[in-house]
Amino acid sequence: MSSLYEQDFYQWTIEQANLLRAGALSQLDIENLIEEVESMGRSEKRELEHRLTVLITHLLKWDHQPERRGRSWENTIRIQRIDIRKVLKSSPGLNSQFEDAVYSAYEKAVIFAADETGLPESSFPETCPYTIEKIMGD
Repeated sequence: MSSLYEQDFYQWTIEQANLLRAGALSQLDIENLIEEVESMGRSEKRELEHRLTVLITHLLKWDHQPERRGRSWENTIRIQRIDIRKVLKSSPGLNSQFEDAVYSAYEKAVIFAADETGLPESSFPETCPYTIEKIMGD
């Protein structure tokens, strides 16, 4: 079973799903199945952090360069908020990870905002200045 996992991941997923449907639990590739389920959870958290990074980057740019505000930045902010809500709706368990995700995202957002604005990283607050309500536009 592990060799199929290594040779043809897609076919392995089909086979595992069929085994689950049939109740053939003893035939499952448990080790790799556990790894993939855990990976799916990490992937959802990375998606949340990525979207928060993009959103916070644009909020920082919006606040630090008001003369450059435009529809593009505004649309990016709106779209990221919509997509973050979708991620949280499909995985409500991530709500408990939101503050940690903001913390992680903010570190990266400062780097991106500094690069994109030409401002030094020291121009931005050391910790995220935005409340959850401000981040989500509530």
